[in-house]
Amino acid sequence: MTEQRDLQAPLEPMPTDWQRALAVVAHPDDLEYGCAAAIADWTDGGREVVYLLATRGEAGIDSVAPAECAPLREAEQRASAAVVGVSAVEFLDHRDGIVEYGLGLRRDIAAAIRRHRPELVITLNHRDTWGGEQGGGYWNTPDHKAVGRATLDAAADAGNRWIFPELISEQGLEPWDGVRWVAVAGTTTPTHAADAGPGLERSILSLLEHKAYIAALTDQDPKEYVRTFLTGNAERVAARYEGRPAVAFEVFPR
Repeated sequence: MTEQRDLQAPLEPMPTDWQRALAVVAHPDDLEYGCAAAIADWTDGGREVVYLLATRGEAGIDSVAPAECAPLREAEQRASAAVVGVSAVEFLDHRDGIVEYGLGLRRDIAAAIRRHRPELVITLNHRDTWGGEQGGGYWNTPDHKAVGRATLDAAADAGNRWIFPELISEQGLEPWDGVRWVAVAGTTTPTHAADAGPGLERSILSLLEHKAYIAALTDQDPKEYVRTFLTGNAERVAARYEGRPAVAFEVFPR
């Protein structure tokens, strides 16, 4: 029988001996729901964080057609990122809702890793559900699963010159083998955490920049909805992080 992880064990602090991070997710708002409080604290400390989104979230609002929705959600994402000190936001233009795991997605993410040369790569829950190791919980979306898995794989692809050699010949992107960790946010099997306290208020303001999306998502007052959601998540992690509100990550060292 394999040893099961102690789901109540104390969480280790996130590594801090890095300067550059690349956050790779499927949609606008994924990072704001997942880990913006940590990102705000990191950028305050002088670290560089770049956002890479596989889609523009164009299928995310039922009442707004994709052609109109894409630029709206892109603008909201850029404004949201600026609140937590992130100025570089890139979009890959995969189609929202039908992102496919495969070589094309891996290549696109590996190219971004080679361009930005991060030591830390961040992504979102890549597993089938939002439940624990034993299953259960809400079913995850195909986009989250595809982008999360492709990001974990691309962190290795980026360092191997014989995988996607066209990145060298066509784009001049030499291999980057400097990724030291891939940190998965939104996981129910975390190993590490980052203090959410210093960046929590800005993470709330950051998520509130997704005005159109939140208005379509809930009838609740946006400020109440966002504050309740983000503070609740941070406080749940506190029990495993010396009583401090925190953002949880599952860290895969490389």
